[in-house]
Amino acid sequence: MNELYVGSEVGRLREVIVHRPGTELLRLTPETKEELLFDDLMWVRRAQEEHDQFSEALESTGTEVLHLDVLLRETLAVTEARNFILDLTFDERLHGPAAAPVLRQVASQLDGAALAELVIGGLTKRELLELTDEPRSIVLHSMGPDDLVVAPLPNHLFARDASCWVYDGVAVNSMQKPARMREAVTYEAVYRWHPRFASAPFQRWADGLSDAQATVEGGDVLVLGNGAVLIGMSERTTPQGVERIARRLFAAGSADRVVALDLPKARSFMHLDTVMTMVDERSFIEYAGLGELPSYTITPRSGTGGTPVEVELNIADHAPGHAHRAIADALGLHGLRILTAEQDLHSAAREQWDDGCNALAVSPGVVITYDRTPTSNAFLRESGIEVIEVPGGELGRGRGGPRCMSCPTLRDPL
Repeated sequence: MNELYVGSEVGRLREVIVHRPGTELLRLTPETKEELLFDDLMWVRRAQEEHDQFSEALESTGTEVLHLDVLLRETLAVTEARNFILDLTFDERLHGPAAAPVLRQVASQLDGAALAELVIGGLTKRELLELTDEPRSIVLHSMGPDDLVVAPLPNHLFARDASCWVYDGVAVNSMQKPARMREAVTYEAVYRWHPRFASAPFQRWADGLSDAQATVEGGDVLVLGNGAVLIGMSERTTPQGVERIARRLFAAGSADRVVALDLPKARSFMHLDTVMTMVDERSFIEYAGLGELPSYTITPRSGTGGTPVEVELNIADHAPGHAHRAIADALGLHGLRILTAEQDLHSAAREQWDDGCNALAVSPGVVITYDRTPTSNAFLRESGIEVIEVPGGELGRGRGGPRCMSCPTLRDPL
């Protein structure tokens, strides 16, 4: 096994990246929350307390927890990384040719901690004017004092999406929504220049800076194990993105099967892991309202190989209702155990909205879930799954559960 390797969804979790909520969530207002992809405002202090308990739960299982803001701060000690971040944060197409160089110069004088805070937490005009005189810029002059000069990245809370590790490589993902596109810059800098990653050998499955409309988000990607990957085609992950990542996996010999599920394109089905996650070697917790989905199995065509562009794809489509069979076949199993609690339609929809299906396995049959989904948690326990509950009263307002908030970098294979 390589030093950085995620061999499954449920093998022993060894190392994970998370992001503790901070200033960026204080930028949410009733006016900005929808643009920043939130349905509600969080009580940030309580959300931080809940996230601390989430991190403690991970550590209690022997998992090493890496914090994204700390990784970024340490990365910014490298000159090339600092210049990369500055170049991609301050752009004249966004800030105008009059303001962009001034903003870059001001930011370049900040220490690593302050610059990391700016990149993730954003910057208002009022805060800028505490650092420098206002430059002659139409863009800045037309802003109110509390308008955001640099947009925050509150969705970094959901560490899974912009970066996901699949076997011996990582996908730094092209994000579908404008509010999340800059998240790829953070992860790209960390993986290129942070000492923990810069010298480690690993493959690259996606390029968030150039893949454009071929979007893939980590909440849609499940590493089934044994060379198989399951990807949901949601409102955030496109078929083009699925085919591109499959071809790169096949070219490297890191995977030999990708099963793609065609999800409803709705916010309530935002990512695959909001409706379906793996909890042991053959078991999935699944939302009762998921229905019978079309699915596809992608394999490399015999005799192709070499660079990704040379790999040809075999694509087999399955009738609706055959998705479970396709997943079982990819895993080499006779069948799956699908865990769906019996409850009325409205209760099931509420628990799914509250991330009842978004379980994070820390080892086979041991999962972390929110305490706000009691029916799902009780059913998992009745099914022989050990459940570690963490508070989700505030974190759950963000529409992402424990799996969403974690980016495994080292996990055992099946």
